[in-house]
Amino acid sequence: MATDTIFMDDNALPHRARLVRSYLESETIPQMKRPARSPDLNPIEHVCDMLERRIVGRSVPPGTLHKLQQTLLQEWALLPQQAIDDTIASMSRCCQACI
Repeated sequence: MATDTIFMDDNALPHRARLVRSYLESETIPQMKRPARSPDLNPIEHVCDMLERRIVGRSVPPGTLHKLQQTLLQEWALLPQQAIDDTIASMSRCCQACI
């Protein structure tokens, strides 16, 4: 792991388990302090929302799990990299607002 890496989780109960906390401490992995249940601080959640909006906006929604998988792959390929980069870049501002 890179020396400037900070572990980020969503404070869900499994992530707060004693075993997990002990492991992170024993490996001296720095953790980001954040409010419980704060998906707005997770760029992955924002990217998933972008994908969901693109799929919901289609004129014909996927009718099977296979078609949903294919649609997700297509929309992922079409998702502008700049949108993902902007989401990641905004995380610093979001985190500062919450602290």
